[in-house]
Amino acid sequence: MKTPAWYTGMLIRLLVIAAIPVLASAQKTSGNPVFPGWYADPEAVVFDMQYWVYPTFSDVYEKQVFLDAFSSPDLVHWEKHAHILDTGAVKWAHKAMWAPAIVQNGGRYFLFFAANDIQSDEEQGGIGVAVSDKPEGPFADYLGKPLIGTFHNGAQPIDQFVFRDSDGQFYMIYGGWGHCNIVKLKDDFTGLEPYADGTIFREITPERYVEGPFMFIRNGKYYFMWSEGGWGGPDYSVAYAMADTPFGPFERIGVVLQQDTAVATGAGHHSLIQAPQTDDWYIVYHRRPLTETHPNHRVTCIDKLEFDDRGYIRPVTITFEGVAENRLKK
Repeated sequence: MKTPAWYTGMLIRLLVIAAIPVLASAQKTSGNPVFPGWYADPEAVVFDMQYWVYPTFSDVYEKQVFLDAFSSPDLVHWEKHAHILDTGAVKWAHKAMWAPAIVQNGGRYFLFFAANDIQSDEEQGGIGVAVSDKPEGPFADYLGKPLIGTFHNGAQPIDQFVFRDSDGQFYMIYGGWGHCNIVKLKDDFTGLEPYADGTIFREITPERYVEGPFMFIRNGKYYFMWSEGGWGGPDYSVAYAMADTPFGPFERIGVVLQQDTAVATGAGHHSLIQAPQTDDWYIVYHRRPLTETHPNHRVTCIDKLEFDDRGYIRPVTITFEGVAENRLKK
């Protein structure tokens, strides 16, 4: 017997209606990458009830002359803020603008960045500071010169992370070439303060450290994280250590983020977001899609980061799905 056309049409409509919740649910995750384009070294923060990501534009050094930012109310829907800072606003910078780090201080937003990939103290470049009244910029050069423009303890002045301790003191943790320093920032970020012993650059390099430092506090413990391996290769990864102070000593515990040959390679240079007033943590990092082999073909991704009952970080599962929607609550 032939099925009436009206009955077939009704079945189709019912199936479509039934599928709508499934489709809606499928759209409630961020997906990875979280936004299009080649971006690496992401700094992730929360400002004004919005998630923000400040990445490096991933291209050849001579084309890395600007920084973009991305904001989201829920980790799923992202808005691009183009060219929040570029070399036109920083007269001493001309290439390799890398690894932005941003903090709010005194009602303004301070964006720390590396520029020029200097190879010696005779070259101009290093770590600079820019400032804006808004997290989306535009940012202007704050000092007119690098904050750190020379090598100390063997650390190339790149990959800065600004850490606010529980007492309100700001530190900057930075360094490439296998060395990591921690320095004490002046309250207004115009320079560095010496420690009680008169030194300024204190080395805290853990085993296998390469670059990309990050620090946070959880349950009274200082967690220090960093990237290992070669940034252009598949073995790039993130390891960590724990200590009772921001100065260590930091004994390497193990790797928590690395490639999955079924998903992506080169997973590293990360930051973390803690959703305010929760113990929900997210790792924001870059990785290389399986279809790409060029070192600069890197994308920004987000996945869950979790802890065990002892406070150790569980190995991260990198995914295509990303993370579930998490809208910030006032």
